[in-house]
Amino acid sequence: MRYLFLICFFCMMSVSASSQEFKYHTVKKGETVYSISKDYNISEDDIYKYNPDAKNGIDESSKLVIPLAVKDKGMPAKIGSPSLDPVKFKEHTVKKKENLFRLSQQYNVEVDDIKRYNKHLYSKELQKGETIRIPVFRKLDRVVAKPNNSSKEEIRQEFDKNEVREHIVLPKETKFGIARKYGLTVKELEALNPTVDVLQPGIMLRVGTNVSPDPVVLLDKNFKFYEVKPQETLFGLAQRFHVTQDSILALNPIVEKEGLEWGMVLKVPNPEEQDPEDWVEPTLSNEAEELQGKKLNLKDSLSNFSPKNLVFMLPYSLDNVAVDSIGTPDYDNAVLDDRVLRISLDFYSGAKLAIEDAKELGISTQAKIYDTKRNASEVTNIINTNNFSNVDAVIGPLLQSTTEAVAQRLRNRNIPVFTPLSDKEMRGGNNLFIARPTQQEMSNTMLEYLQKFGEGKNIIIVSDSKSFEIKNKLNQIFPAARTVNAVDGYVSEESLKNALLPAAQNWVILESSSVGVISSTVSALNRLLREELDITLFTTNKNDSYDNESISNEDLGKLYFHYPSVDKEYNIEVSEDFISKYEEEFGVTPNQYAVRGYDLTMDVLLRLGASEDIYASFNDFNGFTEYNENKFLYEPQPGGGFRNKAVYILQINPDLTLQIADDSQSNIFREFKD
Repeated sequence: MRYLFLICFFCMMSVSASSQEFKYHTVKKGETVYSISKDYNISEDDIYKYNPDAKNGIDESSKLVIPLAVKDKGMPAKIGSPSLDPVKFKEHTVKKKENLFRLSQQYNVEVDDIKRYNKHLYSKELQKGETIRIPVFRKLDRVVAKPNNSSKEEIRQEFDKNEVREHIVLPKETKFGIARKYGLTVKELEALNPTVDVLQPGIMLRVGTNVSPDPVVLLDKNFKFYEVKPQETLFGLAQRFHVTQDSILALNPIVEKEGLEWGMVLKVPNPEEQDPEDWVEPTLSNEAEELQGKKLNLKDSLSNFSPKNLVFMLPYSLDNVAVDSIGTPDYDNAVLDDRVLRISLDFYSGAKLAIEDAKELGISTQAKIYDTKRNASEVTNIINTNNFSNVDAVIGPLLQSTTEAVAQRLRNRNIPVFTPLSDKEMRGGNNLFIARPTQQEMSNTMLEYLQKFGEGKNIIIVSDSKSFEIKNKLNQIFPAARTVNAVDGYVSEESLKNALLPAAQNWVILESSSVGVISSTVSALNRLLREELDITLFTTNKNDSYDNESISNEDLGKLYFHYPSVDKEYNIEVSEDFISKYEEEFGVTPNQYAVRGYDLTMDVLLRLGASEDIYASFNDFNGFTEYNENKFLYEPQPGGGFRNKAVYILQINPDLTLQIADDSQSNIFREFKD
């Protein structure tokens, strides 16, 4: 039966010695630190780190120490130099009793080098008869670095030789966060500031010079400091502080000069000192940037192959199901009658498949599953009676009360908690990741889309009295838009016809939760299509009223209806492997909860495989990730924690297929309609 499956996994561990490999480089005529860094695919700072005298210039024939590769516990070497790339590969067919150690001796390569180019070997044993690739490297003169046992006094003296700057400590800042921002270790930060034991807001620290914005002394209570979080935009900051984007640029010229970067400390208006009546609703930028940033493919960036530890906390409440009924009709009925249990099982079925697929990429996972019994006290008991010290991430619970309890209990341990299905605001901490965007965030994405692609269109805003807020936002974006107001829960065909233009692309933006308003508008627009008018329908909120039987998808398809959505319809060709594997294992086609379980779990595992941990992944990679039906773009929340703000703009076509809308659609519309 579909809901009977194994929930236990085995963990495979691999341990290797830590080492840092280097190469001596003899400086040639005309070479610079910059050109050498490019030759070895490393940063200039990497060269200066091991050759501090190079900051004063380099001489022909002088020798530089070049870092080549880092081998860490349970991880393959991170290639820093093209000279470490293999010259070629040999193919080897595995014979009986052969193992990786024997092959490494035979071909004079490291075991990790073999695994790096045969990633499945991080989680699987060699199989007799399989063919693997053996890399053949160039010969290099290497020296293995010794551990840095310098004292804090020696570190401080070394930094005293170089330029340092000052940093003003902000509320809630940590030594780790400050050190990371300026490219230091915590030990180096402490060595530069030997008299500072506990951080207090407002004190000055000596730091490195890796971050460009100069410190600002803030004396006016009408303003405050704000540290830019990953993926934040200028428009988002303007919204948060109720000012225009130009106001933020005026206060922080560095942003206009160098762009907005994670870790910048900006001077911003203090909302607590402003009169709400003076708040400004910012307009969106006119820059034609991608709505969701760039798409990431984390599979191409895997480097951390140490085994992952995931915990799933799901509201099964299996104590309500008789154990001796499993596999019987009574059990089947108990599952089918309990929607939360059904969703939980579907979600984990997809997660289980993601764990199996990640293993094929070299990521081994130890998964533990706990039944929260939909009770916050049970969550506390689970955490208190089990070892969470090595947990990389918790996925679930699905319900708000238990999610908040988990996040709060694990906050001090900094263990990420991903809640997959709820879009509610939740209390937790900086470790809480809400994987579903709010309706407001979906509306804002639709507004960005409309502004980006609405230029030159005849914009008509159709709304009722309850939708005045979104109507005002649309009027700010499109001051010349025509408006049609609903009267007594109805929109007349005549009022729409008067607003439409025969020789233009008419974009009708419908904002209402009234079945009558939506139904009358859609019906009237379909009748007006007979007059060969070019009409496309949009909304910022596809609410439940659109599911009413009086509003047909056929009519919406004829209008190429556009709306924001959390998920899309999976592409059968792209997701063919996932669908076939799921159907083979469970005997049914995966539903939205199973797909959600797969997509979210795969994203978590790939982030752990591409970076040191979940938090580091946001520093290492900027952009959104996308899988079968879902995409993820986590951004920090004002009250702490992160929320997924990745949204699809979907359109319904006349043949009732769904597709993602983009900037080319307006031309496609005309081709179809002509």
